[in-house]
Amino acid sequence: MELIFDGHNDVLLRLWRSRQQGGDPVVEFKRGVREGHIDAPRARLGGLAGGLCAIYIPSPHDFLLREPNEDGHYLTPLDPPLERGPSLDIALSMAAIARQLDRAGAWRMCVSTSEIQQAIAADVFAAVLHMEGCEAIGADLDALEVFYAAGLRSLGPVWSRHNIFGHGVPFAFPSSPDTGPGLTPLGFDLVRRCNKLGILIDVAHITEQGFWDVARTSDQPLVASHSNAHSLTPVARNLTDRQMDAIRDSRGLVGLNYAVTMLRPDGADIADTPIDRMVAHIDYMVERMGIDCVALGSDFDGATIPRAIGDATGNPVLIEALKHAGYGEEALGKLCRTNWLRVLRQAWKEQPS
Repeated sequence: MELIFDGHNDVLLRLWRSRQQGGDPVVEFKRGVREGHIDAPRARLGGLAGGLCAIYIPSPHDFLLREPNEDGHYLTPLDPPLERGPSLDIALSMAAIARQLDRAGAWRMCVSTSEIQQAIAADVFAAVLHMEGCEAIGADLDALEVFYAAGLRSLGPVWSRHNIFGHGVPFAFPSSPDTGPGLTPLGFDLVRRCNKLGILIDVAHITEQGFWDVARTSDQPLVASHSNAHSLTPVARNLTDRQMDAIRDSRGLVGLNYAVTMLRPDGADIADTPIDRMVAHIDYMVERMGIDCVALGSDFDGATIPRAIGDATGNPVLIEALKHAGYGEEALGKLCRTNWLRVLRQAWKEQPS
């Protein structure tokens, strides 16, 4: 079975919500549940060996895509900015769940690529702590230092809403990603501090202007952890050809997002989406950027995914489709694991082994 290190999931959000309702996140992840997409048993069955696990602060109301009009178009209003205090409380709670899972042996928190490889070899889920939107971090960036000490090694300055660091893109179809301003002055400070610490910067939810702001400021490869090709699915969250050219030139990567709204030509939120849409986006991105710049970024536990995949156990369905499309063993290894390890190694400023 092809083992996968995945660029994005929201399992911590699901476990945090369960805890709010009296659940035990450690037991649920370790033993498995029916809800959601990821737990240890299902990850093992599907070859999901690890990934970037997001701290994401939900809005006070449930996020729902705006219903499309008669032409199939939609523009979901951006959620309002969140208050820092409650956001910090939630982020700390999710980080605590991540540490508790590590202490219980349910997964292994990793802060280096050698630790990821050791966890995979030991058949333990290799978790890297990511922050999706930095509402929990204040202007002084002191909290960033504390989260780094707790294991944070990747972040996106914004989710699809604005904060003190920058501007996010809405969920909109059809739409350019050029929807507004980019980084704020504090956002540039955040990028520079991440460069200094060795925290990966993820441009997945930022505006196109924000993308170019990161590109001209960061010393890292450009990474969009869970995005697809705008030329195939023109949603605001997907990447233009010009953005992908910049990612290629930086030797960065794009992780294929399994979200059906980012795969389908009509941008619709329909689970009955054929696997060949996933293959088409990988083909396009490989043709545009090269095999070294494409990976997987499922968005498990954060989106509607193709019914044929279902959850983490369905990853082999995609792998088989890629094999049938002509991807050999070396290419699959890059798509599934080694491209992520390469960019993490560079962003984390690890010495060559």
